[in-house]
Amino acid sequence: MFRIAPRKVIRVWRRLDFPLLLLSAILTMVGVVFIYGAGQQIGGRFAGLWQRQLLFLVLGIAVFAGLVAVDYRRLARWSWLVYAISCLSLLYVLFFGVVINYSSRWLDLPLGPVHLRLQPAELAKPIAILFLAWLASRPSMNFSRLPPLLLYGAVMLPPIFLVVLQPDLGTAMVFVWVGVCIVFIAGISWRWIACAAVLAAVALPLVFFTLLQDYQRDRLQTLVNPSRDISAAGWNAHQALLAVGSGGAFGKGYMRGTQHVLGYLPQTVAPTDFIFSVIGEETGFVGAGAIVCAFIGLMICCLRAAARAPDPCGRFICVGVAAMLFIHAYVNIGMSIYMAPIVGLPLPFLSYGGSFALAIFAALGLVQSVYVRRDTPPPPESSSTRV
Repeated sequence: MFRIAPRKVIRVWRRLDFPLLLLSAILTMVGVVFIYGAGQQIGGRFAGLWQRQLLFLVLGIAVFAGLVAVDYRRLARWSWLVYAISCLSLLYVLFFGVVINYSSRWLDLPLGPVHLRLQPAELAKPIAILFLAWLASRPSMNFSRLPPLLLYGAVMLPPIFLVVLQPDLGTAMVFVWVGVCIVFIAGISWRWIACAAVLAAVALPLVFFTLLQDYQRDRLQTLVNPSRDISAAGWNAHQALLAVGSGGAFGKGYMRGTQHVLGYLPQTVAPTDFIFSVIGEETGFVGAGAIVCAFIGLMICCLRAAARAPDPCGRFICVGVAAMLFIHAYVNIGMSIYMAPIVGLPLPFLSYGGSFALAIFAALGLVQSVYVRRDTPPPPESSSTRV
């Protein structure tokens, strides 16, 4: 049971990483503004997306505040239980989830007149970061030996496997990347890194020719050869690049973009996967560059929190969140400029998506929980929790 002392909560909030808070707030506001703009231009059911996004942002801020108020080390002790529940939810959604475009990824939760659609895979990301960080920080997890590595890999596999079955290879890639970054910072031996590189080199052709579906292979081939088929497999990537390039230095102006309005950039993905293309077209190189700089600033803040963390668990949490921000930002922005395959990863704070908004605020809440306790020794083991 968690009990929170109000006076200590006030002291905690005074120690927040305000640059991280400011950058998050700016990106969140920019996201709402452009989700609204794109939705109004497209019209129909897209016109109300910004309102649903605001609802999840309010919930996300509440989650953020709660995680900042509670010591992350006390949360980490129970992370195994939340992780198990998260894996069960990923299993549940395979059988009882809402199926859209042949993918079973969502749970429909009716709350009176409001229906909330949650994506368990997105919510599992900060949960996995917390649990993997706690596991990697255990004294017995010496990653120079094989048994701890095998245990760590076995713990990583369930969410990756269940997400691949949805199918959602992009999200599965996020889990792999985050887990690898945490174990690398935890001190994995270079000989195991070399072994993993050899295994990956051997496995990649097998995965490409046997496990990937035709459309997934087409996307990877289009990345290598952009002019291969711009009328079919490469259409979205080509139109996204045209949208960014047509913005020039300063853009066409807010709500004056044309690529998504005319349908060249598919309207269904303009506020989600390709929101960066909309921003690039309307604000130009200056606006798009500012977005990239903001994400770099966020990752620097997370790494600074990692450097000042009072224990390995806190350090691994911050590195895991920085890794998650990086892979989402790189892949999403890269999709718009021929630097990454189209895999459907949302852009943090900017893309429409309620579950991912909750996940991002939860992840940053964990980082802030580490940062505000940078000079605080670990609390004693107890069945109750005080901040």
